[in-house]
Amino acid sequence: MMTWTKSLKWLMLSVWICSSPAAHCSPEGQTGDALEIRSVTVDGNPTQIRRNGSVDLGSSPKNIVFAFGPGTNSKQAPLRIRYRLEGYDDNWHDEGSEMDLVIRFYDNAGDIIGEKTFGVSNQSAGWNGSLTTSTLIHRRETLVVPPRASKLMVVISSAGPPDAVGAYLVANLVVSKSSDDLPPVILLQSPFDQTPYHGDSNQPPNNWMRDGIHPSMAKIVQIGQSPAVGAFAVLDDDPIGHAEWHNTLDSAPQVAPGEHLVVEWNEMYSIGAGSINVANYEKLKSGQYIFRIEGTDIMGRPTGAEAALTVLVPQPLWKMPWFWGMVFILGVTTMVGASRYVVWHRMRREMVRLKNQQALEQERLRIAHDIHDDLGARVTEISLLSAMSQNNPAFPEKARGEFDRISQMSRELVSALYQTVWAVNPENDNLDALGNYLCQMVNQMCDRLKIRCRFEVAELPREIPVSSHTRHNITMAVKEAVHNAIKHAKASEICIHLTFNENLLTISVQDNGCGFQPADNIAGHGLTNMRRRMEGAGGSCVIESKSGHGTMVHFSLVVKPPPKIA
Repeated sequence: MMTWTKSLKWLMLSVWICSSPAAHCSPEGQTGDALEIRSVTVDGNPTQIRRNGSVDLGSSPKNIVFAFGPGTNSKQAPLRIRYRLEGYDDNWHDEGSEMDLVIRFYDNAGDIIGEKTFGVSNQSAGWNGSLTTSTLIHRRETLVVPPRASKLMVVISSAGPPDAVGAYLVANLVVSKSSDDLPPVILLQSPFDQTPYHGDSNQPPNNWMRDGIHPSMAKIVQIGQSPAVGAFAVLDDDPIGHAEWHNTLDSAPQVAPGEHLVVEWNEMYSIGAGSINVANYEKLKSGQYIFRIEGTDIMGRPTGAEAALTVLVPQPLWKMPWFWGMVFILGVTTMVGASRYVVWHRMRREMVRLKNQQALEQERLRIAHDIHDDLGARVTEISLLSAMSQNNPAFPEKARGEFDRISQMSRELVSALYQTVWAVNPENDNLDALGNYLCQMVNQMCDRLKIRCRFEVAELPREIPVSSHTRHNITMAVKEAVHNAIKHAKASEICIHLTFNENLLTISVQDNGCGFQPADNIAGHGLTNMRRRMEGAGGSCVIESKSGHGTMVHFSLVVKPPPKIA
């Protein structure tokens, strides 16, 4: 019973630790005590790490910073920390620090006057975590002795950034002086290439010494087998100190300014930082990643301390299937709404137009009635009184003649008033009324002078509107054509053709008179007025005539049906 209770307590404690915001749980469910991921910043803004060990960076993050380091309650932090973003990085990142091989030049007074640094970082190709079996890399560098230099010193140092830790090994070191005329002269050579290595790592070779803040980290190591070869190594496990090997200044080889030197050596290394605590990434694509940190020893070998964080970068909204569905629905809704608004606006505008037109037609109808009922009656009364006075024997002959003129002018005025009333009356704004009036007008003109008149008129639709302005121009143009045929052509017969086909109204006035040559521009025929009136109505006028063969005047005009409201 006690055992079961203790187990339950440990289980509850483990659940509480994993759910605590201060603890980190890896995607595999393992808790990292020695290491922890402390924060994630996206574009300068902190992002909350979820309890399940994941973080959502949002779509299209531009600058991501992971902050990490030893655990808050960790008693033994790893010497080196490396990181990797799985799904983005192919290798671990273990950078930020450097160790160097330095060629340093001195003058006769023992002062440093120049140096050339050859740095290394991360780890060498073929590194497997062992100084004895990892692959050596050969390097060869050239340089020129600077002015005033008289001696040189070779320094193998971990004194790069202060937090550099790791292993750096140099073997088979040779510094030689080259010349175009003479063979190379060796100035300095690794002491292990001159005498067999006896495995004493505590005693430095002749003319070489350890140096730095922590000199004991400068070691002599054995590489290879049968026979073993000695090499200089710096095994730096102090994030705030460094160590180095260098030849003594007293035994330093002599050099002269301008000489060409060749430096050759073999090396292997694994270098990291003891205080690396941030990782930066730019513009991560959509997907799921795992950010891992791992502790390693001085040789870059994992110690088992690690932590992980699942990183989510969702797709942008415009890449989501539902987004385009919403865009489509919104687009269709917008189009339907816009079309309905256009229809509504068009209907409203048409209603306003119809309302204004109705008010205008009412006013025109009132004017037509006033002219007919008032002016027409008065002019008719004048005509009757003049006719009666003309037959009164009490008036002198001259007075009766004047009354006859007054009576005739009154009749003409009544005819003109009738034409005005017809033009103003909105009830006549259609093709059928126009055709009827033209036939009536031409018939009256021909009947008054006893001229034969024939009509060929097609059926005209009453629903096709014709404005009063257009009707007035057409009637005046036709009247002018008939007047010319009667007055100038001396015709005995006039034929009127009136058709309407495919929205084209055609009116032809043909006579059998004397005709004329249109090219002669004979004055008095009113041809210009007819053309001008038809052009004012939006139509055309064509005259065909030949001396002795009569004249035909063609009037044509496009009359469109009223627009349909969608």
